[in-house]
Amino acid sequence: MAARIRKGDRVVVIAGRDKGKVGEVLKVLPKEKRVIVQGVMLVKKHRKPSLRDPGGIVMQEAPIHVSNVMHVDPKDGRPTRIGFKILEDGRKVRYAKRSGELIDR
Repeated sequence: MAARIRKGDRVVVIAGRDKGKVGEVLKVLPKEKRVIVQGVMLVKKHRKPSLRDPGGIVMQEAPIHVSNVMHVDPKDGRPTRIGFKILEDGRKVRYAKRSGELIDR
């Protein structure tokens, strides 16, 4: 699986209960083909108190399948597919197929 979605990318959810939400990828889990997106798929976790944590019910992001998210086009903010191209200097970079804009920094 090519690394189409990486940590720090802005993505939009295209399916599920959080459809339409936009957020930043916090973590990528390549073996499970899932990503954790900021503010998306919030679930309640019951935590035991510890020395540095008071415990209680905590809201946190749960992983979402990579097929349910798409990149946000840097030009117009709409969902876009990702392509790969090789630049003149030999670097392989990702680009938005909708606008042709480069995604890699």
